[in-house]
Amino acid sequence: MTTWTSEELTRIGNAEELRVSSLRADGTLRPYVTIWVVGSGQDLYIRSAYGPDNPWFRRARASGAGRVRAGGLERDVTFERPDGDVNAALDAAYHAKYDRDGPAIVGTVVGTEAAATTLRLMPRGT
Repeated sequence: MTTWTSEELTRIGNAEELRVSSLRADGTLRPYVTIWVVGSGQDLYIRSAYGPDNPWFRRARASGAGRVRAGGLERDVTFERPDGDVNAALDAAYHAKYDRDGPAIVGTVVGTEAAATTLRLMPRGT
């Protein structure tokens, strides 16, 4: 199983924003969407700010794979549902990283509804 390097975790996890793209059925990438990213432990996570019906989220879940760009890196990834209950840790990570942007916007990526859209990013390939 491929894992993130320490440098990747730091550079992507500390990036202000992440650009995410999912794969189409023909293997081509969809247009990138800019979202927030947080790290917890040895993993990176993303959430849909506008719920499970957000088009980028639906496509990422359906394809299960794509590519991310952040922190000067570009990496092929898989999108996975997280193992175990990571929601409290992720809520805290989103607050720590993005609270300066205000409670209204941070509120879109924390809490029970946002937790349902959590995807763990896993590096794909070498």
